[in-house]
Amino acid sequence: MSTFAERLIAWHRMHGRHELPWQQNPIPYRVWVSEVMLQQTQAATVIPYFELFIERFPDVRALAKAPLDEVLSLWSGLGYYTRARNLHAAAISILEKHDGDVPTDFETLVALPGIGRSTAGAVLALSLDLPYPILDGNAKRVFMRFHAVSGWPGRTTVLKELWRIAEKHVPNTNARAYTQALMDLGATVCTPKAPDCTRCPLESDCDAYRIGNPELFPEKRPRREVPERPVTMLIVSDPSGAVLLEQRPATGVWGGLWSFPELGAGETAETWCVRHGLYGSAACKELPVLMHRLTHRRLMIRPVRVRVDSDRSRVQDGDTLRWYETDDLQRVGLATPVSKLIDQISLDE
Repeated sequence: MSTFAERLIAWHRMHGRHELPWQQNPIPYRVWVSEVMLQQTQAATVIPYFELFIERFPDVRALAKAPLDEVLSLWSGLGYYTRARNLHAAAISILEKHDGDVPTDFETLVALPGIGRSTAGAVLALSLDLPYPILDGNAKRVFMRFHAVSGWPGRTTVLKELWRIAEKHVPNTNARAYTQALMDLGATVCTPKAPDCTRCPLESDCDAYRIGNPELFPEKRPRREVPERPVTMLIVSDPSGAVLLEQRPATGVWGGLWSFPELGAGETAETWCVRHGLYGSAACKELPVLMHRLTHRRLMIRPVRVRVDSDRSRVQDGDTLRWYETDDLQRVGLATPVSKLIDQISLDE
């Protein structure tokens, strides 16, 4: 009987995805960018971001020399912005230490910011056909169902077992085809809900299928209460329509992106404006509350519109607080709810 890998490769030849943009000219740099973007994000969402990103940053040198703010602007809306900051930091390291060539040694590659064991394995397998295992979300689901591995894949003991399985199945040859096949099977057939087992090349030996309910594997993440956090954002604009934005700290929510200023505890829009020298502000107007879900919390954003009539130069441009004209916002890395609020106030003009 054909091995696990052989059946996957044969299936992929006929039914897998072959036209994804990062599959064309799969050099290490392009594969690396795609793998970082694909972390916790579906391929259909990633495709337009990848194409724009590669058009602007066709190689490591272009990415490393670009300002972080420009990198974040092309990432805006894709989420999990730590990925973009790590990608940029890794590109700088590659340029400085490896003359702009993405390392092809596993240990060197996995030591770069934002590149874990699975991402490094995927880069080497998909670009150079080297036999390294991967363990992304799709691979975890396929392995857990095929071997009926119980538990939540985030637990250390379960993860250790999955890596053992991943290493066992990776073939010594055709690693590129096998790795892509494993990803594609999880994305298109062995899906989280309603898997199409009749189309699966592994059906006859799948323990979860034999049990009768593949959706039992993997177990869901233990539920935990998602706290709500109220946030008041000031949408400060001048007569020309320029808006005042504040850069977020490098760490934390929306790290490094530009957002509307937030009020501190006990602070009002009026006191904030006075503190920043904006004495000629018009009456404040509250906009509808915007709910925004993050991974571990839910933000209840209360936007307050403030139109400033006084000389905006009283607020000095600096490292964290700047005025932006409307036309410049396309080149700025914006937090997702900020983009939504900007669209809202544009309609309100």
